[in-house]
Amino acid sequence: MGTTYLAIVNPAAGGGRSRKLLGPALERLRAGGIEVILSETSRPGQATEMARDAYRRGVRKFIAVGGDGTSYEIVNGLYPQALGGIPGVERGEERPMLAFLPLGTGNSFLRDFSHRGVEHGIESLLAGKSRDCDVMRLRHRDGVIYFINLLSMGFAADVATLRARRFSDWGELGYLTSIFLTLSRFHRRPFPVRVEGKEGFDERRCLFLSFNNSKFTGGTMMIAPNAEINDGLVEYVRWGPIGRLGLIRNLPRLYDGTHIQHPLAERKSASHIEFNLEAPVDVMVDGEVLTLHCEELDVLPGALKVVA
Repeated sequence: MGTTYLAIVNPAAGGGRSRKLLGPALERLRAGGIEVILSETSRPGQATEMARDAYRRGVRKFIAVGGDGTSYEIVNGLYPQALGGIPGVERGEERPMLAFLPLGTGNSFLRDFSHRGVEHGIESLLAGKSRDCDVMRLRHRDGVIYFINLLSMGFAADVATLRARRFSDWGELGYLTSIFLTLSRFHRRPFPVRVEGKEGFDERRCLFLSFNNSKFTGGTMMIAPNAEINDGLVEYVRWGPIGRLGLIRNLPRLYDGTHIQHPLAERKSASHIEFNLEAPVDVMVDGEVLTLHCEELDVLPGALKVVA
């Protein structure tokens, strides 16, 4: 009997292409001896509920069929119960395992291992190729969330928030429009933060802060070239108050990772981050737009296994 996975499918991913492309992918997996049980979502947040319920039933192997947002919801269904200590839930010795089929959409996390997206996801599943992955844990004033890609504040979060709230049906044009409008406002401000090993909170104005487990965001933007998914650390990247023209001139450097060499850029690897925000702020977490009063960020080393 082959390995069995629960595939949690977001049929809306990629403008509905996810559902159309799923059949051929499943045929290849089943021909390779992998049994796949399907569970399809019908609303935002449902992947979290499905993963949480399945974990309680003893399921440990999952496939995220969709984009980074689908993976994010599944991870938040697995934790904190996969850490143990939850009444009525048997943790067991086996860590949860997450595979990816980014059908019809991008997957920034998978980009760390290959640019071939779904093909790489299928080949990794057939080869049984897995590796340890850290999970980031963010405590905020109203609770806790978990993620495996990145948390962003400032410019990138502003663009993502504007697109999600006003231009979500515009496709690529909505993304470009959001960039243009965010550039026109160009709001550089402080996000008081204390990175492990530093004295006091850094309250300087900045263009953005990014807290990364993996290298890429937005599909191809290498925001944290030094990030590693299994080093037990979060990669902190700060870009100071660069001017509007300076940002436009340096935009290409965000795609090859050389922006961290800019005089206004900083980076540091850390295991613990503290925030001292006066109020909730818009953030982008693994492609999802949230408004959170962030308090503390730490790392759960190797808490997850990923198929990649």
